[in-house]
Amino acid sequence: MLHPRPSTFREDGQAAAELVALLPLVAIVLAVAWQALLAAHAAWAAGVAARAAARAHAVGANASAAARAHLPRSLEHGLRVSTRPDGGVVVSLRIPGAVRALRLGRTTATARFDPQGG
Repeated sequence: MLHPRPSTFREDGQAAAELVALLPLVAIVLAVAWQALLAAHAAWAAGVAARAAARAHAVGANASAAARAHLPRSLEHGLRVSTRPDGGVVVSLRIPGAVRALRLGRTTATARFDPQGG
């Protein structure tokens, strides 16, 4: 009768070693997902601020102050607001980086309301 030989290769701890090998990949995927979430939030907030600024501009109020009032404090730095002759307002925000040193550009939103009053 043949007896199987004991294996010289043991699999104890193999799952732990594989998990440790995958941790950097998991961290990168999570960081990219977080960055996408931050960029989407900045784009959404720019739209909200642009609509508020356009409403303020339509009634003769300060568009920049209205935009700033509708932004979270973390997005106020780097805010740019410009008005157009047709009643439109353009709001531009810096996209925050998951890593503070990361520069990802800007997101821009435009809104327009017909001038009110008169």
